[in-house]
Amino acid sequence: MKSVGKWIGRIVVGILAVAVVLVVLVAGAVVIDGFSGPARLDAIVNTRIPNAGGPEVRAYVARPSTPGPGKYPAVILIHEFWGLTPEIIGKAEALAQEGYVVVAPDTFRGSTTSLLPRAIFQVISNKPEQVDGDLTAVFDWLSAQPDVEPGRVAIAGFCYGGTASIRYAVNNPKIAATAVFYGTPVVDAAKLKALGGPVLGVFGGADASIPLSEVSAFETGLTEAGVKHEITVYDGQPHAFVRSIEEIRQGGVQQQAWNQLLAFLKGSLQAGAPASHVEVQQRADDAPTVAYLIQLALAHLGTTHTH
Repeated sequence: MKSVGKWIGRIVVGILAVAVVLVVLVAGAVVIDGFSGPARLDAIVNTRIPNAGGPEVRAYVARPSTPGPGKYPAVILIHEFWGLTPEIIGKAEALAQEGYVVVAPDTFRGSTTSLLPRAIFQVISNKPEQVDGDLTAVFDWLSAQPDVEPGRVAIAGFCYGGTASIRYAVNNPKIAATAVFYGTPVVDAAKLKALGGPVLGVFGGADASIPLSEVSAFETGLTEAGVKHEITVYDGQPHAFVRSIEEIRQGGVQQQAWNQLLAFLKGSLQAGAPASHVEVQQRADDAPTVAYLIQLALAHLGTTHTH
């Protein structure tokens, strides 16, 4: 019995030792990867936006290649929890060719990654009020551009970016339209009433991080708030199923979802759509929950992401 107890003790100690080593390795990788983020961003951004509430906001700005006779509608495009990447820039360029001035800002203040632990750390370490403050700097800058119609600025985002988009939109009714791709929605009708324009919601039926009950509550909240909306659940699709613009153009469900975004933006921002002229209200702090972050990590296990 003593020998069995010793073996069990050794196994427990071994497991604990392995766990400690893994924690140290993950923590080290998160820290080391963080040093490379600013350099990776500087290689892909083309604009630095002034920010009275903090450091300049790194961003990629895309404009239509053929100048039009007047001003353009605009879109603030928010990245996933990986941070600003070439995939988001590709989507920004694609939207620009549809006739929009697009700003894809870095909302993590210099951090971008392809490591899952670092991605989660980026969400945790950049508080909602900080992100919203930076987005206000982006919105103000974009609205003041000579080629932008300030009453026709939309916001759209994917994953973390979808969450940030709807949270920011309910606190800035000057946003003319909001598109949420599998982000945690705001479901409180009292908050949703503050929206200054229609909402598009795109979700995956097999997304473990966004329960369908939450999607249903989002739709109910929008209905009760009297907000025009279009909510679609793509059956069998996991989290983050709309990927690079190259993959989108191959067709299938990704292209269907992307075309839905294009139709929504055209109907909300192009000629004939009502412009938004509502005063900005105070921002709220809606930090992500631990449970959501765990579900988000699990949803991304087995997926790949590169810069």
